[in-house]
Amino acid sequence: MKITCTQENLHQGLTITGHLVNKNVNLPILNNILLESKGDQIKLATTNLEIGISCVIRGKVEKEGSFTVDAKLLSDYIALLPKDNVDVELLKDDFLNVKCKNNNTRIKGIPSDDFPVIPEIEKTKQYTVKTADFKLAISQVIFSVSNNDTRPEISGVFMIFDGDSKKLIMVGTDSYRLAEKSIAMDGGEGKNEIIVPVKTLQEVQRILGSFKDQDESRESLSIYLSENQILFAINGIEVISRLVEGRFPDYKQIIPTTAKTTTLIDCNELTKIIKTTALFSKNGIYDINLEFIPENKSLVVSSNNIQVGESFSELEVGFEGEKNAITLNYRFILECLSNISNTELEFKLIDNNVPCVIRPKGDDSYLYIIMPIKQ
Repeated sequence: MKITCTQENLHQGLTITGHLVNKNVNLPILNNILLESKGDQIKLATTNLEIGISCVIRGKVEKEGSFTVDAKLLSDYIALLPKDNVDVELLKDDFLNVKCKNNNTRIKGIPSDDFPVIPEIEKTKQYTVKTADFKLAISQVIFSVSNNDTRPEISGVFMIFDGDSKKLIMVGTDSYRLAEKSIAMDGGEGKNEIIVPVKTLQEVQRILGSFKDQDESRESLSIYLSENQILFAINGIEVISRLVEGRFPDYKQIIPTTAKTTTLIDCNELTKIIKTTALFSKNGIYDINLEFIPENKSLVVSSNNIQVGESFSELEVGFEGEKNAITLNYRFILECLSNISNTELEFKLIDNNVPCVIRPKGDDSYLYIIMPIKQ
């Protein structure tokens, strides 16, 4: 194997793929990155046996071949090289020779024969979404997913590919709150429902967040499905992952369809008030009380902790309906607010026994519900 590419391209490829690698004592090969030159392509790949990431970078292939070296070591070394051409050549004694200007080093590696085969999906059933939309959808759903392994069916994001309505619906829950986001989608027929691991979507989110240039080739993300795997592909970068087995709960039945009280609240003002009131919430319960008062169209946010003190704050809101009150986990509210870009949100509730519903004003594509804390 003998290749030449720019330091920038090689560093970017290593950054995209190398993040997946963790120190694995049982299988040292999983600490390595696979470098493969074939035809006119230079490909980098890593895997942890659950997720595989590959990236094709631009460069010149002088001799075909493949080899693996420690991903972190190679990435750290390439990051420190000058922005110039880098020559990479596989030597006979299982060393990778790396040259750049006045820098020359040899890195010990492992033959690629021992590297796990990253599965491939037949690219027939394709769905396409806008990159910006999908990146936002991940951020608005992923924080509400359960991190409890005892219920694997809610430890991932439920994704509904609705080819008839041309929508991709993403849902996350931990049984105490739930977030649902829908975005426009092209491709497919009928419905496909799957559960995608959180770590997979975190990797996709990280990769999409690394794009800085306004590159038209990165405006769309392609998604492919098989029976037990999913593939995300964008401009030479591919992330393939196993799916979570199990059946996602019928979440639609817990979403309230009516409301006794509806208010419009300024997001920034509510965030400030909740943060100050939360200082007086009970440790481990994180409770704050929200009281909706129709007479002066206001929301009173309060908390009381015998060991610390109490706090009351009042906020003017748009009001429709009757007097009401609910006790919520303040962390659940703040996580939602930090991922809503709208200046106003719609807050609907029936009483303190039924989940409340939060939506951005004028945006039916996002829904967030929180179970109340029973006193």
